[in-house]
Amino acid sequence: MIRLLYLLYYFKQNDWHKYSTWVKYVCRIYNKSWFNLNIDVIYSSIKYNISLLEYFQFRFFEKTEEDRYKWAGTGYMYEYQKLMNPLDKRGVLDDKRLFYKLYRDFMIHTVVDKQELISSQSLANNLLASKSGKLVFKVADGKCGSSVEFRNSSDFSFGTLVEFMDKNNYDIVEEYVNQHQLLNQLSPSAVNTVRIFSQLTDEDNVIILGCRLRISVNSKVDNMAAGNLAAPIDDETGIINGPAVYSDFTKASETIHPITGVQIVGFSVPYWQEILSLVQDAHKRFPENRSIGWDIVVTDSGPGFIEGNHDWCKLVWQLPVNKGMKNILEDHRLRYLKNVR
Repeated sequence: MIRLLYLLYYFKQNDWHKYSTWVKYVCRIYNKSWFNLNIDVIYSSIKYNISLLEYFQFRFFEKTEEDRYKWAGTGYMYEYQKLMNPLDKRGVLDDKRLFYKLYRDFMIHTVVDKQELISSQSLANNLLASKSGKLVFKVADGKCGSSVEFRNSSDFSFGTLVEFMDKNNYDIVEEYVNQHQLLNQLSPSAVNTVRIFSQLTDEDNVIILGCRLRISVNSKVDNMAAGNLAAPIDDETGIINGPAVYSDFTKASETIHPITGVQIVGFSVPYWQEILSLVQDAHKRFPENRSIGWDIVVTDSGPGFIEGNHDWCKLVWQLPVNKGMKNILEDHRLRYLKNVR
């Protein structure tokens, strides 16, 4: 019964235009029957608890039943992250205002919420005088790069800054970060962040589940959901060790950036050991949240956090390595349940 409820949710949330395009593509390229393909999508959604689009993103149309079981989809991730990051504990990650206050010492740029701004004109003045000359406006619960606006700091004074946030329902304003020169050469259209997935073990040790570089493609944000790339990073060396991929499975993977021509595979992320240390230290601050996806910016002077995510993306985790990794999470889930009984 619960799987049928999930299926209804997937139907409600589905991007039907994209779905239709992908169905036609698979039917044409792989010589599939339209009817049989749609039946398989629904069957797979119920059996493997994946969304309708994930059927295509995980390339289930060419996978065996054994391979399909390996992929963690939306339903499984919802249940896993609810267990690992309880609803009454995840607020420190879900609300950007709270995150910025509690993890401020792990950041390398200035972030201010609206209430702080109203109470301190000096904070506003420092923000308006920031080196980058640009500001980023966000809502407290924004996801996947949504509800983000970039503006020149010269457009505002103290009074107009608060007025602009009120008018547009923004909760946070932050200094735009000038990324490391090597990342800027790779892709200058947005700040390209490192996504690290970390997990607390049953012995409360922090382990790394995976590392990715999110790479913008002529976009102001770097999220895969906005049409950008994600590439796998070797978690020991910080070197990209595979092609970058899109969430749109019809697009070919990239070994060279399609706009700048800079080599992606073999790219070495600066300050790698410092990035890993940052994650290790930060995850232990609130151990009630056991599974976190961290977004990290790297500048010429070092790394710092952008945010932490309790509902981190299974696409960014699995697609760049072209492998379903549900078994890794399942092992942690079973160990955790064994210990709490």
